Amino acid sequence: MGVADMQSNGNGNEGFSFRSCVFRRKQVDSLRVSSHSGDQTQQLARILSVVDIIAIGVGATIGAGVYILVGTVAREQTGPALTVSFFIAGIAAALSAFCYAELVCRCPSAGSAYHYTYICIGEGAAWLVGWALILEYTIGGSAIARGLTPNLALFFGGQDNLPSYLARHSIPGLGIVVDPCAAVLILVVTLLLCIGIKESSFAQTVVTTVNVFGMLFIIIVGGYLAFKTEWIGYELPSGYFPFGVNGMLAGSAVVFFSFIGFDVVASTAEEVKNPQRDLPLGIGIALSICCILYMLVSVVIVGLVPYYALDPDTPISSAFASHGMQWAVYIITTGAVTALCASLMGSLLPQPRMFMAMARDGLLPSFFSDISARTQVPVKSTVIIGILAAALAFFMDVSQLAGMVSVGTLLAFTSVAVSVLVLRYVPPNEVPLQPSLLQLIDSPSLQFNNDSQEIAYQNPKGSLSNYDLSQHLLDNIGTSIGCMLLRKHMAQGEQNEQKRRKIAAWNIALVCIGVFVLASAASVENIPRFVICSKICSFHLIHSSNMSPLTSTRIVLNLWHVSSQCL
Repeated sequence: MGVADMQSNGNGNEGFSFRSCVFRRKQVDSLRVSSHSGDQTQQLARILSVVDIIAIGVGATIGAGVYILVGTVAREQTGPALTVSFFIAGIAAALSAFCYAELVCRCPSAGSAYHYTYICIGEGAAWLVGWALILEYTIGGSAIARGLTPNLALFFGGQDNLPSYLARHSIPGLGIVVDPCAAVLILVVTLLLCIGIKESSFAQTVVTTVNVFGMLFIIIVGGYLAFKTEWIGYELPSGYFPFGVNGMLAGSAVVFFSFIGFDVVASTAEEVKNPQRDLPLGIGIALSICCILYMLVSVVIVGLVPYYALDPDTPISSAFASHGMQWAVYIITTGAVTALCASLMGSLLPQPRMFMAMARDGLLPSFFSDISARTQVPVKSTVIIGILAAALAFFMDVSQLAGMVSVGTLLAFTSVAVSVLVLRYVPPNEVPLQPSLLQLIDSPSLQFNNDSQEIAYQNPKGSLSNYDLSQHLLDNIGTSIGCMLLRKHMAQGEQNEQKRRKIAAWNIALVCIGVFVLASAASVENIPRFVICSKICSFHLIHSSNMSPLTSTRIVLNLWHVSSQCL
């Protein structure tokens, strides 16, 4: 089955039992080996730099939702403490980002969370994660495309002024509202992705730059207006936490979804020049930029207008309009449109790579793994996914299905966190021993063979004295005994390693169950403070070096997303 290794039974035949199919795992370096031995024209182009990665990460993360989210969350949950909520959500997102960064360094291949799950957990979980991510990206992309239509209509003076072939129409008798503009946008992005990764990353950089400049306009001009009005939004009798600490933490669980998108960067691992260095750097910088921009925008908006006076639908535009700057609506709308365009590209970019990774492993037909020799991108998969997403955006109101996007995110982030634990403390048996250890084992026997050959070469007629020959053989016998003792020590170490694996596996499983129970109880007992603290403590544990293996299993608390869902 592709690069996945089939488990065998005692007779040497391949086992096709349900357990072997669900839990079999592929080797970490199997794809790398196949890439060296296969046709180089069937490989993705390694041309992305750190700047391209940052542009893709920022563009996929910053969506138009932040232009609306600040008003809703500030009015209903946080008040002026919205900035703190963004900061806490950024820390939670950073925990998952560090997990992605570690895995993408050790397993630099397309497929993102699917690939990591297949290596560390098994085929069954990988299949589930892969399709959950495909569902997330497809529905998310279609929802973004339909959200672009009303925003673009503002530049034409309203939806009634849109050209008839782009305006929304209702099909009589069926109650279906079709959106040709959304379908056209998806097809245009699909065509751009088929041209090449460098061209699409350049377009992503352009729209992301416009979006960032739009947010900088809000920060700079809004900050100037706030200084003129002496930050009236913070002069409240209820204080900085009108809804209490629980409200602030609940707001952080909502705004956390503004940080989703950096995982798209992991899907481009095979197209980065130096993935071990550039990918972690790109993920970290992109997430930092997003967090800083979110916090600064929230500081300005809740300072311009009291939180209870913010418009829940257009908080930023209404805040500027209240100070006589109606013209700022066009700049803010431009930022929102470019943010949606960047998010749309970020949603369609990883799907063909996911299909390609699954086809390589035999979970999809090999048709999806074909790579164009000219553009070095999976054109066939990109076209099929683009047509599917365009049809979904054209016919279906996906707003009711948008909630399923969070399910895919929850599953992907959870599997990535568990994969880090498995790869560190219960690594797959298929992972080879360290080269230094193999060299230590093989060097005595190799030295013995080399010495014997050297003696035979130097003394073809047996001119070496019996004493010297005996002494040399005794030395080699001592070396062989040392080698045997080393192998015996390794065998004992292997038994201890198996025990440690079992103990670590049971601890990880039990703590996972405990975190799930705790998260379920948190939704009833309303104890989010402990959950947030456990996230921060788990981050400290996962990066602590002076720790026993049993204690380190507690780092499974990094499954923070399960907890944040219940805040």
